[in-house]
Amino acid sequence: MTTSASKLSAYDKITIDAPASAVWARIRNFDALKDWLPPVAECPADKGNAPGSVRRIKLHGGGEVDETLLSHDEAGMQYSYSAADGGALPVTGYQSTVRVSPQGQQALVEWRGEFYRADRGENPAADKNDETATGAIQGIYKGGLAALKNLVEG
Repeated sequence: MTTSASKLSAYDKITIDAPASAVWARIRNFDALKDWLPPVAECPADKGNAPGSVRRIKLHGGGEVDETLLSHDEAGMQYSYSAADGGALPVTGYQSTVRVSPQGQQALVEWRGEFYRADRGENPAADKNDETATGAIQGIYKGGLAALKNLVEG
């Protein structure tokens, strides 16, 4: 088991057979997560796409997490956010960026994040180690991007 408190990361990407502008239109709003990430039941954002906006994510079946919009770049088709510690994510210090890039007539969607595992002590419980924390975030990215592809491509 890893006992270091080093920052962990997760990354996933997917190519969607649609123009980047069409894909960005689906995910650009900070409160649109419920429209393409299956576990999310609701996610109202108190200030829309303005930096500092807080979205309270409520998951189907229970669990919540608050996320704060750090930046929103309409022209660059990306936004970055951070998550409050605690809540439904098994990590702390979480920061993430979602970006859409044109690839000819297709769109490349990238989702990346950095974080620490929730338990940074020596000998963490099996459900709170580096691999579990990274796997949980990676699973969210993979499932979310696959659902977005399905939604956009029909």
